[in-house]
Amino acid sequence: MPPAAIAVVRISGPAAASALTLLSGRLPSPRRASLARLCDPEGRALDQALMLWFPGPATATGEDLAELHLHGGRAVVAAVERALAALPGLRAATPGEFTRRAFANGRIDLAEAEGLADLLAAETESQRVQALDMASGHVSRAIAGWQEQLLALMAGAEAELNFSDEDDVEVYESAAERLVGGMGGLAAELGEWLARPAAEVIADGLSVVIAGPPNAGKSTLINALAQRELAIVSPLAGTTRDVIETPLALDGIAMRFSDTAGLRGEGADVVEAIGIDRARAAIEAADIVLWLGAPDEAPAHPRTILVAAQADRWRGDAAAEARAARCDLAVSATTGEGMAALHRHIVEMARTLLPREGEAALRKRQRDALAEARDWLTVESGSREASDLILLAERLRLAGGALDRITGRAGVEDMLDTLFGRFCIGK
Repeated sequence: MPPAAIAVVRISGPAAASALTLLSGRLPSPRRASLARLCDPEGRALDQALMLWFPGPATATGEDLAELHLHGGRAVVAAVERALAALPGLRAATPGEFTRRAFANGRIDLAEAEGLADLLAAETESQRVQALDMASGHVSRAIAGWQEQLLALMAGAEAELNFSDEDDVEVYESAAERLVGGMGGLAAELGEWLARPAAEVIADGLSVVIAGPPNAGKSTLINALAQRELAIVSPLAGTTRDVIETPLALDGIAMRFSDTAGLRGEGADVVEAIGIDRARAAIEAADIVLWLGAPDEAPAHPRTILVAAQADRWRGDAAAEARAARCDLAVSATTGEGMAALHRHIVEMARTLLPREGEAALRKRQRDALAEARDWLTVESGSREASDLILLAERLRLAGGALDRITGRAGVEDMLDTLFGRFCIGK
């Protein structure tokens, strides 16, 4: 938004060429920046700017496209927008309209558009990498490969149905068996993608819950990690009554750290008991748990880091030293002891929950469609369907329709407005 060094005004559609000609008096050479003096319809000077002309369909939107690179002051931009609004055939773009036109004109598919939306919203390195993979067509290329396999299977089914000897039962059953085998192989490939971490883990951040008994140092630790006074610290047991959450990024990985009420079985009042219930629920839903209590009392969570907290208080105590030896690491949020090691430990564990380099993760909408396609391709051996080419061909058709929904070729009108509404006006 102005003010800025440069402001880019984009014009897309059949009136783009006439708009450039009316403002500058000429149409520049395609795809070459040209300096021009821009004037409004009454001849009043607007700005000295660069203009570019991109004739369709080989443009970002698939239409004729023009760009004006203006000086980025508010008054300059407002004057040019007023001049454009006065020209016939032009109107202000709605949020995401340029990207929606690119989708409607086949320049990008729906998966790439969703990746672009995520890229615009990316705040961490892992979010940027994941969104860029999606926007550059990583998922779309995989889907294109699956669709080719589906078409080959469908062609084989149709060939058998239309041209095989109907009296030859053996040949018919053999063809059905081959088809089921091909469908099973493709279903397994889709299952491998579904086994990957979900994109929401990257976009929303991993949930890291700090848990333990009262006065274990949970609030002090989250304050140290957040580098601000997020939670109230007090020697009184039961000070934290609810789950306190803060977003943090460690080594480019988005995370949501939660401080929870101290877990104890007796002595809690009604309000604290509610907080304890919420703490237990948070632990169950967590991706990673930092446990600050006795190791043998740690929750049965697959990704728990045992932390011997408040190390500055118990150093030299033989019993405490023995308990700490059973933990993954000793930490003092007050002195900073072990904080760097804790940081590394959390990041190392978090990386096991993220897609590996070169792997694209899927959003819930995409995962649901992919799971549906896999289910249609999964046929129980020995079932009636496994020997019926007509039923198998129908399953292939339905699987193809599910894949089409990921790229936006079918059944997506009800969610397009929501998607493109996430974009800014300039996209």
